Amino acid sequence: MLTKVYSAAINGIDAFPVTIETEVAQGIGFSIVGMADQAVRESYQRMASALKYSNFTFPHMRTVINLAPADVRKEGASFDLPMAIGLLTASEKLICPNLSDYMMMGELSLDGSVLPVKGVLPMAVKARELGFKRLIVPVANVTEAAVVNRIEVFGVENLAEAASLLTGDSELQPVQINTRELFARNSEVFDFDFSEVKGQESVKRAFEVACAGGHNILMVGPPGAGKSMMAKRLPSILPPLSMSEALETTKIHSVAGKLSRGSMLMTKRPFRTPHHTVSPVALVGGGTNPMPGEISLAHNGVLFLDEFPEFPRQVLEVMRQPIEDRVITVARAKYTVDYPASFMLVASMNPCPCGYYGHPTKACTCTPGQVTKYMNKISGPLLDRIDIQVEIEPVAFDDMADKTPAESSAAIRERVMRARAVQQERFRNNPGIHCNAQMNSKLLHEYAWPDESGLAKLKERMTKLNMSARAFDRILRVSRTIADLDYTARINADGSPAMTIDEITVAPVLAGHIAEAIGYRSLDRGNYGKVF
Repeated sequence: MLTKVYSAAINGIDAFPVTIETEVAQGIGFSIVGMADQAVRESYQRMASALKYSNFTFPHMRTVINLAPADVRKEGASFDLPMAIGLLTASEKLICPNLSDYMMMGELSLDGSVLPVKGVLPMAVKARELGFKRLIVPVANVTEAAVVNRIEVFGVENLAEAASLLTGDSELQPVQINTRELFARNSEVFDFDFSEVKGQESVKRAFEVACAGGHNILMVGPPGAGKSMMAKRLPSILPPLSMSEALETTKIHSVAGKLSRGSMLMTKRPFRTPHHTVSPVALVGGGTNPMPGEISLAHNGVLFLDEFPEFPRQVLEVMRQPIEDRVITVARAKYTVDYPASFMLVASMNPCPCGYYGHPTKACTCTPGQVTKYMNKISGPLLDRIDIQVEIEPVAFDDMADKTPAESSAAIRERVMRARAVQQERFRNNPGIHCNAQMNSKLLHEYAWPDESGLAKLKERMTKLNMSARAFDRILRVSRTIADLDYTARINADGSPAMTIDEITVAPVLAGHIAEAIGYRSLDRGNYGKVF
């Protein structure tokens, strides 16, 4: 008898359907075809033991299992459960009248338990797109899959429970989750707050500008100045994830197996902090079994690279293209996959090998050549791609001893969200562009071109600092964000906004905005350590 059971596999961060065709007939032999990897071929032993402990008899007949489409490689143990169900239905040991309504996936333990698998969320999304009515997943993945609405999701603990559900003998109920309520409840809770940061007002301002426009930022300062402390608090002032961003971010982490048991929709922007010993493949993704890298896990969030110059140059240079294109294409001989990589790069570094170059009280022991060599670890093209470069000084004792709480993350976040609202209106007719950092040359000329005094200021500074054309674009992007923050902060005497969102959208970039943006480029190659 021939039966068909439906499952799914992962390609990049999206799923594609896999039809598991099982034929059981007279004869001897067992084979799995359809470009199955070693983990899939080893399912014979797992299925035989699982069927035994679930009170089923393994059909000792000629059995052929085809995983269609046959020209796409199938990997992992997520096909164990659907293949076992296919064996039982093809050998007529299980009668499932509505089998075509179900998509299922799960790894089988030897005792018949159904173990969790990766990528359940994109599989659930694909099941809904294809019109399946019900989805069977491991109980450990059920809350992750239940995020997808308009499809019934059942979590099973073992093979016997799945078989009972398919025959209609089970009273198991689908899991339902109020996604929007969960999203609203958890998106405002953070472990760190800027109210705990003493002093460093100029750096906080730079962070506010960076978050308001989605700009990359580099901090340079001595040890103990608070670089890592402030970076960890950056997510608390970023705008909350939209529902579509949360779904896309959760899909990436689901495919990578980074979601813990019982996880649902991610409600906070990711904050990834890879160690400086990370390999290029771990950063960008790929491998024998392609998986998202750190830059994709930071999608819609923050990638924090501490001790920036300590990363191997090869690792840093692979980020140049993803920073510009916001997508990473991993091309190998056997596969090509695209992973989203729209992240905010936050990096920190010491100013020199000893860490005290420019320190107000401690003497630097490095020679000028050592300082230059240390800075040259960061290539000019990569430094050009970092919109904001800010120097940090040690916190003064009076600031540290002050018990008065600093401005809270909630207050900063409110200003950031107002600026982002302007950008959403500005780019509503430009698909794929959501913030000022993503503007192309056409949009820069349309929305970020300075007035005459601002253009003169920009020309003077760029000539003096010998900045590149890319730095010119970065300055315009940052100045547009500074202008958005400036205009949204203006209020009338009665407390009402002085300008509407439509007015702010096209309001000019002024010389003061340009001057502040140029101030964030003081670390450009050849100018480090100079005072202008």
